[in-house]
Amino acid sequence: MTQMITRAGQAISQITFGTMQFGGTADEKASRAMFDSARTAGINHFDTAVGYTNGASETILGRMIKDKRDDLFIASKLGYIGGTGRQNLADQFDRSRRQLNEDAVDLLYLHRFDPETPLAETFETLAQLQSNGLIRYIGVSNYAAWQVMKAQAVAKALGTKIDAIQPMYSLVKRQSEVEIIPMADDQDITVVPYSPLGGGLLTGKYAAGGTGRLTEDSRYKARYDQAWMHDTARELTALAAELGTSPATLAVAWVKTHPTAPRPIISARNATQLAPSLAAQGFDMSPELYAKITALSVAPALATDRLEEA
Repeated sequence: MTQMITRAGQAISQITFGTMQFGGTADEKASRAMFDSARTAGINHFDTAVGYTNGASETILGRMIKDKRDDLFIASKLGYIGGTGRQNLADQFDRSRRQLNEDAVDLLYLHRFDPETPLAETFETLAQLQSNGLIRYIGVSNYAAWQVMKAQAVAKALGTKIDAIQPMYSLVKRQSEVEIIPMADDQDITVVPYSPLGGGLLTGKYAAGGTGRLTEDSRYKARYDQAWMHDTARELTALAAELGTSPATLAVAWVKTHPTAPRPIISARNATQLAPSLAAQGFDMSPELYAKITALSVAPALATDRLEEA
């Protein structure tokens, strides 16, 4: 995998902190408390996007990183709205830098695949930003494996490469294991997966009658409201109780323990809610426990039309 480092030469942390809640469900005080907790736990990799909470995420994060910038690894994302054409990327990157109050970012992602814009135009733009020292690494988010490979060929022809990918990945969303993660491993692309808690399902709160995105947001309900997923969440909660830990800790630690060493993105509304996920940073999962947790969920079919021979 690409060994991404901070400006000061430090390796990025095993866990990534996502600031999507900054300026939304987390006000500036709560955001600061979570940032400080993450730093205390040894996290130096922070993820945001130009459009998160209408720019407040980047603005709040920007105020927190000033006195320690070289020791931190800052990633942002562009192109979720408006496509990945040259002008839109340039405009959004300028906006991102204004919001962060930074001249450059360490890692810049394309937020999603744009079928309307030639990949050459998109990656020429990124390669130029990289050549100008405005970004250090290039990433893609929500790309299928075949889309990454098309983009990677274009990037390599321009003298650069894709260094990171953000797919959805958790104990109840393992489709990335079929093609995305193996492709990333082959291409030396670091995997930085989002939603390791399955929209909160793997915290155990819904089994206990709690509410949240799965009960309030139809998109999350459609994504995670399957009987086997709820069964997995209950079994993970029971296992966590046996081990004297939190199911959230196990869920995040399970993602980072994958043989390709993903850097899962964690987030929360406040420091108290964040703590169990943050504990995964120092949780060393044995191969036996990893296998036991893996067996709690449904493994996706392999990428072949000859499954009977696999």
